[in-house]
Amino acid sequence: MKTLTTITDPVYVEPTRFSWYERFWLRYINDKRDLPFIHLLTAIHILVIPVAVLLYTPLLEGWYWWLAYIPYFYISQMYFKGRFGLMLHCIVHRKLFKKGYTWLYNYIIWFVCPFFGHTPETYFAHHMGMHHVENNMMEDASSTLPYQRDSFRGFLAYVGRFLLLGFRDTFMYFFSRKRKKFYMRMTAGEISFYLFCIGMSFVNFKATLFIFIIPFVFARVVMMLGNWAQHAFVNLADLEDNTINCINTKYNKVCWNDGYHAVHHIRPALHYTDIPGEFLKNKDKFAEQKILVFDGIHYLHIFIWLMTKRYDKLARNLVNVNKMFSSEEEAIALMKERTKKYTISS
Repeated sequence: MKTLTTITDPVYVEPTRFSWYERFWLRYINDKRDLPFIHLLTAIHILVIPVAVLLYTPLLEGWYWWLAYIPYFYISQMYFKGRFGLMLHCIVHRKLFKKGYTWLYNYIIWFVCPFFGHTPETYFAHHMGMHHVENNMMEDASSTLPYQRDSFRGFLAYVGRFLLLGFRDTFMYFFSRKRKKFYMRMTAGEISFYLFCIGMSFVNFKATLFIFIIPFVFARVVMMLGNWAQHAFVNLADLEDNTINCINTKYNKVCWNDGYHAVHHIRPALHYTDIPGEFLKNKDKFAEQKILVFDGIHYLHIFIWLMTKRYDKLARNLVNVNKMFSSEEEAIALMKERTKKYTISS
């Protein structure tokens, strides 16, 4: 196990000066700390969207099409996907644009999101209207509780159900509670995306399949993999204790401190640059509750090592905050206990 050392994850550092481009956007965004989102969106509009449009044209055929698509897929679905998806996570919690410029937010949701597999409005409805309300409890359509969380078969059942029934389950959650704003927005986004894909398939089926449909499936699998790892360790004696923190990892530098999931559930509207400081304020509470803190690894490591039952590797990267574990064996025993499937009798 590791000891808690200096936090190296990103915090805000005031630049000595802003570029003319940054000064332009500061007129429209609420928080100067969100300028990295503007830079990300700018890069996407230069490197991703024009190539996607080009792939729909007859200018590229045969091997030339694939020679363009393969780097496009890497850039959009490997390099930018996590960055964009976690930026989306940030801006549904905190408004990026000032009042009067919400049309720019809607542009991101309705135009940019589909390039990364996100149907318009669905993420907002699912995440803000249900996940943060239910906190991974049984009413949450993406709850990990009913599954053995170190089982690949359990994960396949989890992600399979979400792919097939996630929209229905989320819709019924809102409909049964008469939360019309959420189910109407989500339904409009989902149906619009499906109709768009059908229509664009008549224009160019191959481009639609590889630019929108496959990234849509890929995005939902990736999101469920992330949620699985974030909520894999559940305290069966107190189901509200069901998440973790990952600190000092490269993932936090490119995905806006998303590793601090326990902190995020305590302070969901906190700006990502304030999260490391909030973690330090709450570290004693986390130790008391035995909320797990991992150092130098992220959710993909956790997922792989859970699927292969390499609890020894997880334990080696576990931070023993305030010496909450007397031994590595005790930590491993607790992790195994917390990945067990929850049943009502539990």
